Amino acid sequence: RAGGGRRGPGGPGGPGGPGAMGAQAQPVSVGVVERRDMRVLISAIGTMNPRATAVVRAKVSGELLRLHFKEGDEVKAGQLLAEIDPRSFQASFNQIQGTLQRDQALLKNAQLDLQRYKELQAQDSIAGQQVDTQAALVRQYQGTVAADQAQADAAKLQLSYTRITAPIAGRLGLRQADRGNVVNPSDTNGIVTITQVKPIDAVFSVPEVHVGTLARRLAEGRELPVELWDRDLKQQLGRGRLNAVDNSIDIATGTIKAKAAFDNAEGRLFANQFVNVKLEVDRLEQALTVPTTAVQNNYVYLVQEDGTVTQRRIAVGVTDGDRVSVKGELKPGEQVVVDGIDRLREGAKVTVIEPDKVQKVDQAVQDASGQPRGMRNLPPDVRAKLATMNPDERKAYLQKLRAERGGQRNGGNGGSGGNGGNVTAPAAEGSAPAGQSPAPSPGSPQPSPGPTPAAPSAPAAPAVPAPAGR
Repeated sequence: RAGGGRRGPGGPGGPGGPGAMGAQAQPVSVGVVERRDMRVLISAIGTMNPRATAVVRAKVSGELLRLHFKEGDEVKAGQLLAEIDPRSFQASFNQIQGTLQRDQALLKNAQLDLQRYKELQAQDSIAGQQVDTQAALVRQYQGTVAADQAQADAAKLQLSYTRITAPIAGRLGLRQADRGNVVNPSDTNGIVTITQVKPIDAVFSVPEVHVGTLARRLAEGRELPVELWDRDLKQQLGRGRLNAVDNSIDIATGTIKAKAAFDNAEGRLFANQFVNVKLEVDRLEQALTVPTTAVQNNYVYLVQEDGTVTQRRIAVGVTDGDRVSVKGELKPGEQVVVDGIDRLREGAKVTVIEPDKVQKVDQAVQDASGQPRGMRNLPPDVRAKLATMNPDERKAYLQKLRAERGGQRNGGNGGSGGNGGNVTAPAAEGSAPAGQSPAPSPGSPQPSPGPTPAAPSAPAAPAVPAPAGR
C-alpha cells in the first residue's frame, strides 16, 4: 500500500528469528548448598492441658458482698477472691461461743464440789454415794463442754467460708457472679474458674512406629526437646521437653499419646489451645542440606560456572525449618535455584538475582482499599484469583506474570533489521501513517468514501503491580 511500512525479516531475538527464548537468560534466585546439623522431627497436632483446673464455688450460701479480683489476673494459692455477707454466721458463732462459756463454768463448779466431797469422805463425814454422784455430774459437764467446743469450731469454720480464697495458683477466667448475687455451693459455674498454666502441658499423638525410639530415649535419660508453633507454622509459641508417654497404643488410630511440659513464662499458651508440635527425636550431624524451595521431586537445578543450569538427582532426607537434608552429587558452597525453577530446562542460561534485589510483592505500597498498588488495574478474574492467595502465593504469581510479560516484550523487540518483524518501516515523505489512506494531492480525483481497515493491535498484557520502592 502507498506509504505503508513493510514487515522486516525478524531478528534472532524476535518471534521471526531463530532461538528467540533459547538465548535469553532467565532471572533466578539461588540458595547455597551447606553442611548443617539437622534435627529429626516428629510433627503432630496437640492440645494444651492445664496442670490443674479449679472452679471457685461458695462453700456457704449468702449474698456476695465484695469481689477482690480482676478477670484474667494471675493469682496465688490462698489469695482472697471474694467475700460473702458474714453477719448471720458471726451471730451463730457468738451464740455457740456463749453456750460453751456457760457450760465451762458449770463444769468448773462441779469439779470444785467434787473436790470438797472427796475431802469430806476422807473424814467419814459424807456418804460415798454422794461422791460418786458428783463425779458423774463432772463427767456429764465435760461431755457438754466438748460438744459445745465442736459446735463452736464448726461455726467458726462456716464463718471463715465467707472469705473465698483461691484453692490453687493460676490464671483467672471470666467471673460468673456479680456483687449482690446470692451464691450457693450447688452453683454449677461457681464464681470464677482458675487454670494453672505456669507450667502447662501439651498432649499430642505420636505414630506407633516411633514408640520404640521414644521409649529408648526416655530410658537413657535424654531430654527430648519439643517446640510449639501456631496454626500457620510461622510463630513459635514455646519450647519445652517431653515428659511422658502413655502406657498403651490406641488401636483405632495406631498412635500413642505423649505429654510435654512448658514453663509458659510469657503466658502465651492457654488451656485447650490447638498447637503444632515438633518433637526432636534425633539429630544428624553435618548433613548436606539445600533450601526446601530448591527441591523439585527428586532433583535440583545446579548453577554452573558458565551461567547455565543442570539437573542433579538427589535423595531427600529430613526437613528442618527452611532446609532439607539431601544425598547426591552436590558439594558445599554450590548454588541451586530456589525461585524461577518453572521456567528452566537442562542447559538453560540464567541470571542470578541478588537477594536484596528480589521483588517482594508483600511489601508493595498499599492504597486506601488495602490492595497492593496497581491491583485495581488488573482484570477482574486476576484480581479475584489474587484475593484468594496468601502473601507468598501472591508474590510468586505476580513474579510469574511479570516474567511472562518481560519475555513477550523482549521477544517482540529483539530482532535486528526488522524490529522483530512486527514494526513497519517509516512512511515516505508525504505519505500517511500506517492504517490510513494517503492525503489526496491538489487536483487529483477524490477517492470514493469507504471503510478504512484498522491496523491490528496486539492484546495488551495485564498491568502487574509494581513492588514497593526500597
